[in-house]
Amino acid sequence: MDRLTEILHAVAEGRCSVDQARQQLATFDELGFARVDLHRSRRTGFPEIIFAQGKTPVQTAAIFRRLQASGKPVLATRVTREQADAVQNVTPDVEYDDVARLLRWWPPERPQTMRPGFVAVVCAGTADLPVAEEAAGTAEFLGSPVERVYDVGVAGLHRLIDQLSVLRKANAIIVVAGMEGALPSVVGGLVSAPVVAVPTSVGYGAHLNGLAPLLTMLNSCAAGVAVVNIDNGFGAGYYAALIHRSQVESTEMRDIAHGKNPAL
Repeated sequence: MDRLTEILHAVAEGRCSVDQARQQLATFDELGFARVDLHRSRRTGFPEIIFAQGKTPVQTAAIFRRLQASGKPVLATRVTREQADAVQNVTPDVEYDDVARLLRWWPPERPQTMRPGFVAVVCAGTADLPVAEEAAGTAEFLGSPVERVYDVGVAGLHRLIDQLSVLRKANAIIVVAGMEGALPSVVGGLVSAPVVAVPTSVGYGAHLNGLAPLLTMLNSCAAGVAVVNIDNGFGAGYYAALIHRSQVESTEMRDIAHGKNPAL
């Protein structure tokens, strides 16, 4: 039964009011300061995600609550403690990660499901953890299990080599690094999975707030390395989850074509 039919049956049976049905069927909702995209998941497979930076606590809470009303999981990124408090004051069951600055909520009747396989998140140093955790938390929210491999920068490559058995099993690998940003190239030369490189604004003066590692990563001689913007852990987590989802769906379609039913 498709979603529209489910909603119409719920209205007919008195389990859903007309107003609730209207909210679920709306393509977007006008809040005055924001047009909340309620059909993002229908177009892309993932719901709209809130970029909280620059929004007031009141605006963040209003957008968050409207997305909750749609019955889909909600994620907000770059969330301050003040913004998190504004949301949690009206919705106590929201989870806040103050390292990743992520605010997450799942509907009680729709427990989170994870795909087989995993995304590896590799972090050069402890100072890069906020960006790495933003990437990891985003990928997990979007249904990709995550294996974390932290503090394995090029200043001590034996630490990275020690984790190769994990990295070589990953469906996609996110590599987060500041300073000179060499780590994604090193990883890219050792694995077969796609690598998503994330430059961070961690480094000294000539590092130029992340520009130096960004240019290093863009000039990587290792094939299979894609680069997102400086400190964009969210973009890396989202992209890696897309790669992972596509791989799983391709495997399922191949199994069906060969007479196997992955659901059995």
